Amino acid sequence: MAQLNQTPRRIKSLSAQLANQIAAGEVVERPASVVKELIENSIDAGATEIILDIEQGGIRLIRIRDNGSGIYKDDLSLALSRHATSKIYQQEDLERVASLGFRGEALPSISSVSRLEMHTRTKDDESGWQVQADGREQLAELQPVAHPVGTTIEVRDLFYNTPARRKFLRTEKTEFNHLEDVVKRIGLSFFDVGIQLKHNQKIVFNLQAAKNREAMERRVASVCGKPFIESSVHVEMAAAGLKIHGWVGLPTYTRSQADQQYFYVNGRMVKDRLVTHAIRQAYHDVIFHGRHPAYVLYLELDPALVDVNAHPAKHEVRFREGRMVHDFVFRSLHEALAQVGPENQANAANLSAAHLSSANNDLPNTLSQPVADVHSNASAGANASSTFGLNPSLNSSSSGSYPPQIKEQSSMAFQVAEKISAYKALHPSNDVLNNSPAPANGNEPSQIPVLGFAIAQLHGVYIIAQNQKGMIMVDMHAAHERIVYERMKIAHDAQNVISMPLLLPLTIRLSEKEVTAIEEHSATLSEYGFEVSLMGTDSIVVRQIPTLLKDANIDNLVRDVASDLVQFGVSERVKEFSNSLLASIACHGAVRANRQLTLPEMNAVLRDMEATERSGQCNHGRPTWVQLEMKDLDKLFMRGQ
Repeated sequence: MAQLNQTPRRIKSLSAQLANQIAAGEVVERPASVVKELIENSIDAGATEIILDIEQGGIRLIRIRDNGSGIYKDDLSLALSRHATSKIYQQEDLERVASLGFRGEALPSISSVSRLEMHTRTKDDESGWQVQADGREQLAELQPVAHPVGTTIEVRDLFYNTPARRKFLRTEKTEFNHLEDVVKRIGLSFFDVGIQLKHNQKIVFNLQAAKNREAMERRVASVCGKPFIESSVHVEMAAAGLKIHGWVGLPTYTRSQADQQYFYVNGRMVKDRLVTHAIRQAYHDVIFHGRHPAYVLYLELDPALVDVNAHPAKHEVRFREGRMVHDFVFRSLHEALAQVGPENQANAANLSAAHLSSANNDLPNTLSQPVADVHSNASAGANASSTFGLNPSLNSSSSGSYPPQIKEQSSMAFQVAEKISAYKALHPSNDVLNNSPAPANGNEPSQIPVLGFAIAQLHGVYIIAQNQKGMIMVDMHAAHERIVYERMKIAHDAQNVISMPLLLPLTIRLSEKEVTAIEEHSATLSEYGFEVSLMGTDSIVVRQIPTLLKDANIDNLVRDVASDLVQFGVSERVKEFSNSLLASIACHGAVRANRQLTLPEMNAVLRDMEATERSGQCNHGRPTWVQLEMKDLDKLFMRGQ
């Protein structure tokens, strides 16, 4: 390794050109970075129409035209100098930035590594004006030019004068993919701005300005795909000066990668670890492991409560009340997902005929049972619903018309109380399972429940039901598992947490930051049943723990909680661990496969699913039911073709 020269070197001021190129390293990473900065400037200028012309992935040419307010002639030269901006004037403006740009570095940084030409005109000028820059230290010369109100900026030969930067650019296709993604992300934020993107003289997409909810959803569908908007729910909640709105994908609509996650703070697209953690927590126990949720969400709050100057490229923000934001985002989405019922999931549950065309399993003959018989069993299903999961046997009169072998098996149905004795031993004063509402009764289509009425059971695993759209298939174990789990959580949360003292207090060594975080949140830990005291600056003593966690690894659990408190200011580890134990008990307590059910028992499952939160997924995130519409069935048999 070469030895550094120990002789002191003289300090000199950098040239303006070199300083701009260094600044460009923070602002201009690739063509997509240039496009992001220029579009944000256009939006800040009040543009409602933006046209982008791209050549060779943006390496050869980036041209952006807008109908914004333009730049005054006297300000045009100043626009290409560093730290010159119309967005802020004093320190108070910096503390509550409402514009996308505010540093005044974009144009000078871009012009220092490219050949830039700008045409602009304001409504007060009789003609437009032109200015050019090519990275050299020279005063820009203004020339009059014909131009409508607005601004056109051309950026040619990006990094032509910095070959070390240019060699890090990827292929034309890769660079354009990055650029296109940036334009789409901005297009999802400002619905009132029309954006057209061309690449090598071909229109890639043309996003029309959206003025209503329907038009907004069309724009979201054009960016994220129609399946996303069909498999999502609209969210809009506000509290404590915070507002969140947008679309969240149903738990049944997930991605293998986190490639459909769009989050905006006051219109600015950001990637924030705090927010990502809150959203991931909201999807806990309803999304399959290894999968990622999809969402397009907008958070609005007072600009004074968020620092947008936390990252050179403005990709990240810092919230002044991080814990409040985390809790608000988590609770808003958690509540929204909990309210999703079968009626919301109908689209996501549909199976296309293509997915089923290779299936060779024939449905049993009982599927041909008349519809009238299905409706006639509704009242029996109501009786079963009121005792489902509690009574080991059903009223014999409700199943008197069934074959003897079905009667014999139904008399042993759902001995759930015995299977969850471990939970009842911990909470002897609570009923684990509550009564469920009776189903709607009647023969009119408007009275048919969302999940319809059961007509058969397939191989002792799936419940086959008929609703207005077609056929419903339910995984009876997965569905009952979610029903039992949700009722257990309600019963557990309804009472004070039972704690037990440790025979030998547990001493845990932590970092000073973690000890401080534990001390600050000691009241919260106490609510969860923990008694924790400090023992110096780098260790704590655990003297009491929740009874439900008596077999848990308390050392690892407390360390994880402390780490979360330091990083996010909040932790759901204890609740997650408690819920995982309840989920395990519910899994063992749920009805098993190969158990023959009567029609009333099957209808009881369907009615409980309709009344249970998050019933579309089991505790492990697997779907509990799917919808096969009549049109899909017709495709299987080529009816009407």
